[in-house]
Amino acid sequence: MLIQLATLGLLAALLPLATVWASKDADKYRKLIWVTLFLTFELIMFGAFTRLTDSGLGCPDWPGCYGQSNPVHAHADISAAEAAAPTGPVTVFKAWVEMIHRYLAMGIGVLIVALMLISWRLWLKPGRGEPRSSPAFPTVLFAFVCLQGAFGAWTVTMKLQPVIVTIHLLLGITLLGLLTWFGASRSAHPPVAPASAAPRALALLALVLLAIQIALGGWVSTNYAALACPDLPLCQGDFFPTMDFTNGFALWRDLGRTASGEFLPAAAYTAIHWTHRVVAVVAIALTAWVALKSIKIDGLQKTARWLLAGIALQFATGVLTVFLNYPLALAVIHNGGAALHVLLLVMLNYKIRRAGSAANS
Repeated sequence: MLIQLATLGLLAALLPLATVWASKDADKYRKLIWVTLFLTFELIMFGAFTRLTDSGLGCPDWPGCYGQSNPVHAHADISAAEAAAPTGPVTVFKAWVEMIHRYLAMGIGVLIVALMLISWRLWLKPGRGEPRSSPAFPTVLFAFVCLQGAFGAWTVTMKLQPVIVTIHLLLGITLLGLLTWFGASRSAHPPVAPASAAPRALALLALVLLAIQIALGGWVSTNYAALACPDLPLCQGDFFPTMDFTNGFALWRDLGRTASGEFLPAAAYTAIHWTHRVVAVVAIALTAWVALKSIKIDGLQKTARWLLAGIALQFATGVLTVFLNYPLALAVIHNGGAALHVLLLVMLNYKIRRAGSAANS
């Protein structure tokens, strides 16, 4: 089974590798970084689809599906589980969603291994005209993707424990941010105005606050608390509804249970959702402020404009998701919007930092 899974991971990476190899880009290594980043973004969105369709336990073992490399070979076990619990987490559809998610993740793992190996080759024996750069960053990426894989396994084996699932999401988002920084470091950028004019501290603070907000959004999703506040801008008709923060934000507990093993009260779900909304307002306001300050600075305008567009998209999808009673497509786009925010804010921070380094050199 492991050999078959490894083969499927290689096949998942074959098309992007072939695309990069066949491209006319002079710097194919840089191209591979950006292709890997794009696929990581897609994987984050597909991960949201997996979570929102309750497919995380579509194959309740790991790394295979009922000991097989694909749902076709495990069809009898999946059908038996679905017949025993028709509304349970195991169905043929959910099994395929979960396994496709794993295949894509393995493919990205192969691409990151390729990035690391190529970087070491360029470091130890650079070719004519090839830039020599440290392999430290891609090696860190490799270690990071191994950690992400471990949390992916624990997500399944620990039966979707909320804190594990949320950390798995945050690691995926962090991997996207690291790839963005790495890709930016290999790309040409227009000169930026003096660093003193750039909102360096604010941009970094906005990125930290965005990470907190994504963690809260993941906590909402992994606890299935999206319906706790069915109205907007109020929550259950009140600005401050009855909330249970103690149980809602107890980290080490089973899904749907308190730390003592009782069913999670409704007020706990309300506290989770309400907190996500409040921090969202602060995060959007700060990010918009950073974007508006950056849009006046030479070299930052394009990224700042994209950031403002991303804010508008994220706000619109968040509001419409509530008003339209949480349609799946909008919820997935809302998750993708958060990942896009990370990509753009990391790029903005990179450009500001590069301007500061240039000023000090």
